[in-house]
Amino acid sequence: MPADLAVIGLGHLGLPLAQAATSAGIGTIGYDPDPPAALSGADGPLTATELRRLLSAGFRTTTDPTALGRVRTAVLCAPTPLGEDRAPDLTALADAARTLAAQLRPHTTVILESTAYPGTTEEFLRPLLEEGSGLTAGRDFHLACSPGRHDPGNRTHHYANTPKVIGGLTPACTEAAAAFYGRLTDKVVRARGPREAETAKLLETNYRHINIALMNEMAVFCHDIGVDLWDVIRCAETKPFGFQSFRPGPGVGGHAAPVDPNHYAGPGRSPGHPLRMVELAQEVNHRMPRYVIQRCATLLNEHGKSARGARILLLGVTYKPDIADQTGSPSREIAARLTELGAHLTYHDPYVHRWNVLDRPVPRADSLYEAAAAADLTVLLQAHRTYDLQGLSVKAQLLLDTRGATPTGAAHRL
Repeated sequence: MPADLAVIGLGHLGLPLAQAATSAGIGTIGYDPDPPAALSGADGPLTATELRRLLSAGFRTTTDPTALGRVRTAVLCAPTPLGEDRAPDLTALADAARTLAAQLRPHTTVILESTAYPGTTEEFLRPLLEEGSGLTAGRDFHLACSPGRHDPGNRTHHYANTPKVIGGLTPACTEAAAAFYGRLTDKVVRARGPREAETAKLLETNYRHINIALMNEMAVFCHDIGVDLWDVIRCAETKPFGFQSFRPGPGVGGHAAPVDPNHYAGPGRSPGHPLRMVELAQEVNHRMPRYVIQRCATLLNEHGKSARGARILLLGVTYKPDIADQTGSPSREIAARLTELGAHLTYHDPYVHRWNVLDRPVPRADSLYEAAAAADLTVLLQAHRTYDLQGLSVKAQLLLDTRGATPTGAAHRL
């Protein structure tokens, strides 16, 4: 099957795109510096079964950059994780852009899906592509941004029924990208330009984190005054307008972290008006792992036990239910802090078969119910569907539910 599309970067954005394109009958290749690791299925966005189906449908990977010069569309899905300064690390994206630029042909459509700051397409990506290729964006090749919207584990919204936002450098660039995505999804939404598309992603991400932060604050407040927050949420979400339900938790994970543009604006470009709500949401959400530790210690003390020497079982260490991805999961910080307090940890997760914390392996419980019965405290960090929470609440000596997933009265809730 001749390749019509090159997906550059086979991570949480690239593989779902490749899956959707291949299913739509588009000949697709995946370029990644380390394809075997990307396709291991150990903690990626696709299951081992989905990966086998993808490969059997004709998708193939390559480490040969010349293959990028034989496609009509190239989509950049390189990872852009936040660094210690809370700014996206664009190193992998820059490497991908330079590799593509050396092979870029006229009339190719280049699309950025990687999460980045407003202005990345025009001010960061465009110069790399033009300098490396000798071509001019908007004249010799099409350039657009369409931020990724993949939600791993979501059984309702998938690639075909999730609208794609597209912002091109020129109207022709927008239409070229829209024609491509129109083959994969039911609806494309045209933004005014790349900055608007990039900023839409920024707004979506910050909206999620700010609302989770509000619920996390409410969780602490309601616990302090003796109010059942989960019943409060149940009542509030019956309002048919003006309210969207979010849930508190032990922290916020995922690939799209909240971002204040002031953290990554280039020299002379800082708007000078920090997004105070985003800063506060980060502060609140970053406190939640410590709050979970506090609740663990308090529960143990109330039952005549100390965190030092306590046997604690952690259930679910991924950042979302029913997937293997651990990116940004608060479970690692919680485990590290419990270890530093002297607790003896075990864990169970149906999707994670080996887990290291502080460079040491954490023992995995083979028999879930026996482990819960033997532990001084069981902490539910992620409510995977495979967990029989009613049964666990009966077996566990002491159960802290950070997700509000257990039946009312069956456990101590966050």
